[in-house]
Amino acid sequence: MQQKINLLDLFSGIGGFHKGLEQAGFEIGWNGFSDIDKYANAVYQYQYKEAISLGSVTDIQGKNLPRVDAITFGSPCQDFSVAGRRSGLEGNRSSLISEAIRLIDECQPRFFIWENVKGTFSSNNGEDFWAIIQAFTNIGSYRLEWQLLNTRWFLPQNRERLYLVGCLGKGSGRSIFPFKKTSSKYNKRLKKVGNIDTKGHNSIWGRVYSSDGISTTLNSEGGGLGAKTGLYKVHTTQPRSGNPEKGGTGPLSRNDGNTYCLDTGNSQAVELNHKIRRLTPIECCRLQGFPDDWNEKGIIDGEIIKISDTQRYKQCGNAVTVNVVKAVGEKIYAQKTKPKNISKKS
Repeated sequence: MQQKINLLDLFSGIGGFHKGLEQAGFEIGWNGFSDIDKYANAVYQYQYKEAISLGSVTDIQGKNLPRVDAITFGSPCQDFSVAGRRSGLEGNRSSLISEAIRLIDECQPRFFIWENVKGTFSSNNGEDFWAIIQAFTNIGSYRLEWQLLNTRWFLPQNRERLYLVGCLGKGSGRSIFPFKKTSSKYNKRLKKVGNIDTKGHNSIWGRVYSSDGISTTLNSEGGGLGAKTGLYKVHTTQPRSGNPEKGGTGPLSRNDGNTYCLDTGNSQAVELNHKIRRLTPIECCRLQGFPDDWNEKGIIDGEIIKISDTQRYKQCGNAVTVNVVKAVGEKIYAQKTKPKNISKKS
C-alpha cells in the first residue's frame, strides 16, 4: 500500500523535493510550501495546484498546520558556499536554517531531509556544521544520518551536495546511508587518450580524454585544469596570447558530453564542433531530473504566465536534483516509520 504523507516543503524552489518523494513512492496529501522567489512559487503552484503557499518561513507556525509527516528544505547556501563569502551561520541567508529547525521541533514530522552545499562541512572550520547537528540533536527523538552525494552518480552533472536525514525514533544504526559511488555509469574515471599539441611539446593544453568518463566541476579559469578535470581548451576570440594552443582565459569545454555543476546563471555551456554553446533551459531541467517543460509556465494571482529563460536557468541552478531525492526517499520509504503526532488532524 502506498504511503501517504503530508509535506511541508521549505525553501521549496520549483518542487524538486516534492517530485523526488513522489517518484520514491510516497503519495503527497496536504502540501504546504514556502519560498520568497516569486517565479519559483509560480512554477510550484502550476505543477501542484492543490499546494498551499505559506509565505515566508519566518511566519509559519507549527501549531497552525495540520499533521506534518515530512519536512524538506534546502536552506539558502550562499553563506556556506565556497563560491560565496563564507559567512557561515552568521550570514543572513544561512541563518534561516534555524527557522527550519524550529518547525521540525514544533511539528515533529516522521522524517526530514536537509540539502546543502559541500562547503557546509568546512564553514568556520567545521564548527557551523556541528552546531547545526547539535541543534537537530537538541530536538530529541531523531536518528540522524548524512552523506555527501553527487548528482553524477545518477545524471551527467558533477554536483556535490550534503544530504542529511532525520528519522523519528531511537537507534544508532545506519539505514539510509551510505550510498556507493560505484553504482552509476557516470562515475567512471577519466582516461587520457592522447595529446593534440601541434608543436609536439605534450603540453597540458593539448591533452584529450576519453569520452566515457566524467570530469569534476568545470572551472572558467585556464591553468592546468585539463589534467585535473578532463576539460580541454577550445579556440576563443580572446586568448591570453595570440596562439590558443598556448592557453588563455576563455571558456573551457569537456569532451564527453557531460556538464559541470549548474549554477543560477545563464552561461552554462557545452562543446559543439569545437565551439562553445550555451545549454538550453530544457537541458538544464534534464540535468536536474525534471521533465523538459517543468518550469516553462507558472501561476501568479490565478493567471498562467510564461517563465523567462533567465528565471528558468536560475531555478534549475537552485534546485535539488530529483533523482538524488528519489534515491534518498526510497530508503526512507522502506523504513515505513509511523507518525508520532497522530493526535493532530490530517
